[in-house]
This record gives sequence, structure tokens and C-alpha cells, in this order.
Amino acid sequence: MLQSFKREASHAFSSVGGTIVTKIPQGELIEAYYKFAKSKDGGKGTGKTVSNYLDDIVEAGGTRREINSKLRNPLDNPKIAKEIEGNTEAVYGYSPKKESALNKFGVDWTNGDEVAYARSERIKYHEKIQQKRIQLEQDIKNLQNDGLSMEEIARLKVEERNQGRMETYIKSNNFDGLNAMKERNILEYGRAEGPTPEQLYKKYGSWEDVIYGSLKTNPAMDVLTGLFHSMGGK
Repeated sequence: MLQSFKREASHAFSSVGGTIVTKIPQGELIEAYYKFAKSKDGGKGTGKTVSNYLDDIVEAGGTRREINSKLRNPLDNPKIAKEIEGNTEAVYGYSPKKESALNKFGVDWTNGDEVAYARSERIKYHEKIQQKRIQLEQDIKNLQNDGLSMEEIARLKVEERNQGRMETYIKSNNFDGLNAMKERNILEYGRAEGPTPEQLYKKYGSWEDVIYGSLKTNPAMDVLTGLFHSMGGK
């Protein structure tokens, strides 16, 4: 069934509106087809094909920009391209490069069951990040009410995070992980404790971005789990 999805989607996307796209990564084809399958036409058996579905989008005036946006190649992002590469055998069309830290998760990206589990865990992770964002926003509001500036809040949060990361390893008795983290910190920041507020300000460009920096996620993992476009495709 998956192969037929790819064939029909590939034909449809290469022909809609003339030549909107000429080469589409496998992951985008699958994701787009699944979107069609969940639509009222795909889900209710109206007889429409994915090609009809895309024709309707074009006729509705949405169009080339919308479709091109949905099919934006994630490898156009240098940070993503550094971590992953196209793989026609992978479920969503991509797998980590040999030197990528994403290999530490031990997922076989060609195995549907393993990728489905990784996808569900990734969704849970994003949900937790959203909860943390809500809490962080409340913390910022409270601290501002107490008279602290964004810089003061950023400095406070950086120290809290550095300490919190170390305590997490210590509480779980994962001293190998703790030492590995310290080694990474020394290589990247020149000190075992982690980055200084000044280093992060130089990296992000504002104290607000320093504060919210802990909520940044790795878009390469979203690509591997088929969530890249639903998470904004950045």
C-alpha cells in the first residue's frame, strides 16, 4: 500500500498546476498523502484521488505557494542538513548521518514500528515543551512583577538550567552521562558547568531569546518522525 501511495502522490505532485515540483523527498510525499487520506475526500471514500485533491487546492486559489510551502525540502536548512540525509528506504525518507548525535536513540528509521513509536514519543516531547513554555511565561511574568529585568531573569534562568542538568544526572546515578555532559560543555563553552549568560546572549542576540533558549527543539528529529511540516517546517 505504501508503494502505491508513493507512486500516486509522486505522479500527482509532479503534474498539479503544470510543474510545481519536479523532485519531492519521500517523506513529504507520504506526509502529503496521509493528509489527503485524512481529508473528507480521502476519509469518506468519495472516489477522489490525491491528484483530484490537489487540483481542488489549486482551483480554490491556494495554490502553488501553499503546496510549495507544504513540500519545502527540510535539507534546505543547513542545521538539518548537517544532521540527516535522504534515504529512500526510511519511513519518512530521511535517516541520520553517521556522525549525527541522533544515532544515539538507536532507531531503525526503515522500520515502521520503531518509527511509529519514535513519532509518538516525539509528539509527547513537544507537548511537554509546550507545558514548559506556559510555565516559563508565568515565571517571567512573576519575576517582572518583582522588578527584575529581562537580563536579570535570563541570568537567573541560565544558572538554574546549568545546575538542573547536573542534578538530573546525579539523582539518576548516571555519572557517566554527567561526565560526558561536562566534557561536551568544556569543548563548546570552555567550562564544565555549561554556558555563561554572556555566551548565550552572543549566540541568540537578546536576553529574551536566552530565556526561551531551553525550549528550542531539534527540527531534524521532527523530519525523521514525519512531524517537520506540522511543527512549522523551520
